[in-house]
Amino acid sequence: MSLRFSAINANLSKSDINYIGPTKITPLFGENVFTLKVAREYLSDEAYKSLSTSINTGKKLDRSVANQIAIGLRAWSENKGVTHFTHWFQPLTGTTAEKHDSFFTLKSDGTAIEEFDGAALVQQEPDASSFPNGGLRATFEARGYTAWDPSSPAFIMEMCNGKTLCIPTIFISYTGESLDYKAPLLKALEALNKSAVDVCNYFDKNITKVSATLGWEQEYFVIDEGLANARPDIMQCGRTVFGASPAKGQQLEDHYFGSIPDRIYTYMRDFEAEAYKLGIPLRTRHNEVAPGQFECAPIFEEVSVAVDHNTLLMDLMERVASRHQLKVLFHEKPFDGINGSGKHNNWSMSTDTGVNLLAPGKTPKTNLMFLTFFVNSIKAVHDYADLLRAAIASAGNDHRLGANEAPPAIISVFVGQYLAKVLEEVETRVGDKFDEQDEAILKLDIHKSIPELLLDNTDRNRTSPFAFTGNKFEFRAVGSSANCANAMTTLNTIMAETLKNFKHEVDSLIEKGEKKEIAILQTLQKYITHSKKVLFEGDGYSEAWHKEAKKRGLPNVPTTPKALDAMVTDKAKKIFENNGVFTLAELEARHDIELEKFIKKVQIEARVMGDLALNHIIPVAVKYQNELLNNINGLKQIGLPAKNYAVQLKIVEEISNHLQQVYNNADALVEARKVANKIEDTRTKAIAYDTDVKAKYFEILRYHVDKLEHLVCNNEWTLPKYRELLFVK
Repeated sequence: MSLRFSAINANLSKSDINYIGPTKITPLFGENVFTLKVAREYLSDEAYKSLSTSINTGKKLDRSVANQIAIGLRAWSENKGVTHFTHWFQPLTGTTAEKHDSFFTLKSDGTAIEEFDGAALVQQEPDASSFPNGGLRATFEARGYTAWDPSSPAFIMEMCNGKTLCIPTIFISYTGESLDYKAPLLKALEALNKSAVDVCNYFDKNITKVSATLGWEQEYFVIDEGLANARPDIMQCGRTVFGASPAKGQQLEDHYFGSIPDRIYTYMRDFEAEAYKLGIPLRTRHNEVAPGQFECAPIFEEVSVAVDHNTLLMDLMERVASRHQLKVLFHEKPFDGINGSGKHNNWSMSTDTGVNLLAPGKTPKTNLMFLTFFVNSIKAVHDYADLLRAAIASAGNDHRLGANEAPPAIISVFVGQYLAKVLEEVETRVGDKFDEQDEAILKLDIHKSIPELLLDNTDRNRTSPFAFTGNKFEFRAVGSSANCANAMTTLNTIMAETLKNFKHEVDSLIEKGEKKEIAILQTLQKYITHSKKVLFEGDGYSEAWHKEAKKRGLPNVPTTPKALDAMVTDKAKKIFENNGVFTLAELEARHDIELEKFIKKVQIEARVMGDLALNHIIPVAVKYQNELLNNINGLKQIGLPAKNYAVQLKIVEEISNHLQQVYNNADALVEARKVANKIEDTRTKAIAYDTDVKAKYFEILRYHVDKLEHLVCNNEWTLPKYRELLFVK
């Protein structure tokens, strides 16, 4: 019996897991997190005050109290049964990293003790050359450092009946360059804070801090683990490189928001409970559009914590899935012919006075503040659309962007018809109100130049990469497997730069004698005129939009290798260096890392396709072809006329044609890969893998394999089919 049918039989014979989850979430929430409330119990007044100040203001932690905090952390974690600790960080591999050390040590006289001091809390030394570094570190230059990030609370990870204290950290090289996603994100957030506070002070001098907020929506697929293990492509690539579409896919639109299958529901409750223990504020769960696809989303959090929680949750979901003999897939396009998965990044900014800067207010002053940040956001996207496209570029996302299920690779902004009219009237200074509506009307009565603004006046546009949805912008183009930090670092940096320039222009007008409000309005008018070509309210999937975008001069870069070029332009170098986010060396290193990542992923997929074609598809098709030939020969021997085995002959002929094409293209794919591998320049090599390997052979090879799947007897086909992967639960 093939692995496919063994997996199906095993699935059908599985008994339901008797999972008893929590009856109430609040007692569970954050129980494994070293929150300030917990710290108050375990730390001295001095240590607590130092930690609290560092978290709330970003002020550097006083190293003199690090020992006290370490002692408190150990006491808390040991009370919960922890024996080991780790610096938990996010290297440029796309996953998290950890090296566990025990509290156990020996004194010089051989006495065994448990110990955790400030030095171990604040800094550790993993091997920097063993992680992606883009040439920043030579192989023999191994030293790198993880450094504690107090803004994200320590937590206890429970796994396999063991518990580990995890300390969120950044990861830098011996010479100080960032080697992770977190360090540049923190720098970008601080740059935004400074620029945004300066602009906020035009409206409210009491504002001393602005924090970017993030609410991510995580889409994912769940399939049976046994079936996944019977697919070498899923095991090694995270997606199916072959697979004929089933008769029933998503065309009935019956899966979206439908009843959650029992087995998946049990799995969801299990990973949610683990997430709640770690302080991850999950709020929603539901079926997504494609069969086998689901989504979860949390309450908004400050960006750096939200990023940590998303990467932590993805790890949790994979661990918990194994407990339920399931496999979770975060690839952007694991199945052809149905929707892929994204990770919508809902982004906004809030002040320490409790104001959401992207929400209309109730007074002329607060509405002008809203309009200021709203228009600056649009201008930032307009001016740096190429950087945003680079920030979400990956081999997986290339399959998804623009595939009639996700935003196109053209970065545009949707604001809704009412706000589009607001911008138009501000730009032209005509009219001072809309026709009356039932919605609440908020007056912007500054020199009668801004019309009344309607609350809750935007629809949602699922085809827009960057859409305003009432009190936030939704960056929909981020891929499901991505670390949110990449997109958030870029978005917050370009916003910081735009606000900095805005303040400079407004101040210049004020110095020339213009009133503050008029100076702000004049600058906003200029920004609206400058940026309006990035605004688009229609169908982003349409061919007409692609033509219109080209006419407007908007960039449209559909593949990763060329999209990544934006990372190393003079414009990129200037903005990231000016805001202290990346040095030139760090930018070039990351560009190289992302290109290498693309090359390796396409390379792995190409090798898997060759292996499957030669060792799975061709032998199975030939075996079935031989069965048909034996049947034909048998019918000939008993004297039946040719018309009685015409069908068999037709199938044999079709199989032969497809077999030849599979072999020829698999062979050509191998040769194209060998040629690409000899290219030394990383960018040229990535483009070769994209155009000469992937574009030339992936689809044609898939076409012929999928045709064979329809022709070969079902009992002979060894790879689990889409109908089983998507519907057998």
